Amino acid sequence: MQIYLSRPDIVEQDIQAVCEVLRSPNLSLGPKLGQFERAFAEYIGRKRCVAVNSGTSGLFLCLSALGIGAGDEVITTPFTFISSATSIMMTGARPVFVDIDPRSLNINPEKIESKINESTKAILPVEIFGNPRGIEEVCSIAQKHNLAVVEDSCEALGSAVNNKKAGGFGEMSVFAFYPNKQITTGEGGVILTDDDDLADLCLSLRNQGRGKKGEWLNHERLGYNFRLSDINCALGISQLGRIGQIIEKRSQVARWYQENLADDERLIVPTEPDGCRMSWFVFVVRLRESFSRDQRDEVLRVMTKAGIQVSNYFSPLHLQPFVADEFGYKNGDFPVTEAVSERTIALPFYNNLSREEVKTVCGNLKDVLAKVE
Repeated sequence: MQIYLSRPDIVEQDIQAVCEVLRSPNLSLGPKLGQFERAFAEYIGRKRCVAVNSGTSGLFLCLSALGIGAGDEVITTPFTFISSATSIMMTGARPVFVDIDPRSLNINPEKIESKINESTKAILPVEIFGNPRGIEEVCSIAQKHNLAVVEDSCEALGSAVNNKKAGGFGEMSVFAFYPNKQITTGEGGVILTDDDDLADLCLSLRNQGRGKKGEWLNHERLGYNFRLSDINCALGISQLGRIGQIIEKRSQVARWYQENLADDERLIVPTEPDGCRMSWFVFVVRLRESFSRDQRDEVLRVMTKAGIQVSNYFSPLHLQPFVADEFGYKNGDFPVTEAVSERTIALPFYNNLSREEVKTVCGNLKDVLAKVE
């Protein structure tokens, strides 16, 4: 038996879209790039979209375009993927962590203002696992203190708060398209904004500092090769065209898990918050506090050995060795993040996971929990 943690959903029309580009002379900086950018901006409801080669690159370019650099501080969450912090570090700025809300697992808005000082230039909130709860409160705090918001929506494509899509709240926002995301371009990401100046600057920065005219050997500033090829964009266009179907598939898999696990008192099972729509990047359950990290790790080990891929999501960023060494963070600095991280179990989750496979995963999880209690 093998049940994978994640699998991309590639259909024949995706393959044909990529092959069409491969048969053309326009493999990069061709028509598919602009087509993808326009389609994505329209879907989210933003004025401009800039496609890049990864979500990490997108976050870095957003911060760079906002002028953030050495001596500045950016507030973010310690419970996220590493690039939410390293993109800040890449600019020379300091990531300042704020502990998470124990329900949404997003940055806790109530704890942000105590971390704001004269060096604070922006807030980088993450809609963790596709949950956008709290983004409106974060934006209100940022507005009050004249701070930029770079919205990390890399896990939240299709999520919404009060019918406003994730990615539509910050001055700038970023999505990513690694194969475990809601849609994939293989590798890739996009930047979204309503500010033409910021968008134009990101266009230049992603294309080795070239100006608006795009003259190949004229460079107006220090830039990078963060371009997304037309091959990737063609796949993105095709996948985005199925986004409604994709979100419904993921919602159905989430409902199957909830039906099978909701009555298990040993677990905290995720649900969709009131007023929010979740597009379900992953499905992560948590063990109750009576379980230790060692017991959680044993669950992961036994399930993996049985052919069911599971994982912890996420390890605290402030305890990553190079982050702790650089900024002096230590155990106990963010107790909610640490307690949550010690007890998370990411279950297999992807569009075409079957109901029977979900039952198998849940049955195995319950059996293993009974043995480690």
